[in-house]
Amino acid sequence: MRTRFALVFAGTLLAAWSFVVSCGGGAPTESPQASRPSPSVELVVSAASDLSPVLAELGPLLKESAGITFAANLGSTGQLMEQIVAGARVDVFLAASSTAVEQLDDKGLLVPGSARLYARGRLVMWTREDAGLKVDTIADLAGPDVKRISIANPDHAPYGEAAREALESAGLWDRLQDKIVPAENVRQAFQFAESGNVDVGLVALSLVATGGGTYTLVSEELYGPIHQTLAIIATSTHQEQAAQFVAFLTGSRGREILLKHGFVLPEED
Repeated sequence: MRTRFALVFAGTLLAAWSFVVSCGGGAPTESPQASRPSPSVELVVSAASDLSPVLAELGPLLKESAGITFAANLGSTGQLMEQIVAGARVDVFLAASSTAVEQLDDKGLLVPGSARLYARGRLVMWTREDAGLKVDTIADLAGPDVKRISIANPDHAPYGEAAREALESAGLWDRLQDKIVPAENVRQAFQFAESGNVDVGLVALSLVATGGGTYTLVSEELYGPIHQTLAIIATSTHQEQAAQFVAFLTGSRGREILLKHGFVLPEED
């Protein structure tokens, strides 16, 4: 996958599925003595749903160290991009795709120079521990014991696009059409599998890296890199605080959390 952004660290179901949770925000340094913005400032962070465990962990740390809070609007990257184009109030966009950020940049909707790659995501096949399934390779998805497979909608979700590409590369996409259950975003695809409504979920490693169940990494030779890219939105009225959020996420504490949840940092590629 091509991207015009440098690999550096500078930094709902539509209405029914996109949801808002209150979290903490970020700082230009990680020192508790850093100057704090007004406590009345709450950033709006539109984030790909694979980041839900990262933001949940990051929030309290950001609030404690910098006094910035944020509300996280989680959903598929494509749907979140459409909301931004439509004029939704957003300060920071954490996408699971470089393409979506490039499109917003082309429309003049980003703070110039704020787009950065912050991580690379990975795709896994996940099953419940009590499912009794052996899914060691992607070819096992065609087996008779696997009857339903959840993936994020590939039309607007980067992990769904990666899942489709992997299945196509393995020669399985057409064969598995009767088994595939699409979800609005990758987090919902995981919930379908977690609830037992499907046998296997093709989901983000970040959603399962620290939880239960069993997973197998999908070979990255089967799909293009999932370049997770962020940017500050030009209409943000809190650009200073947004920049502090970005600095914290891409600083040492944020990087530790990203690694913990299975993301690959750019310098590891």
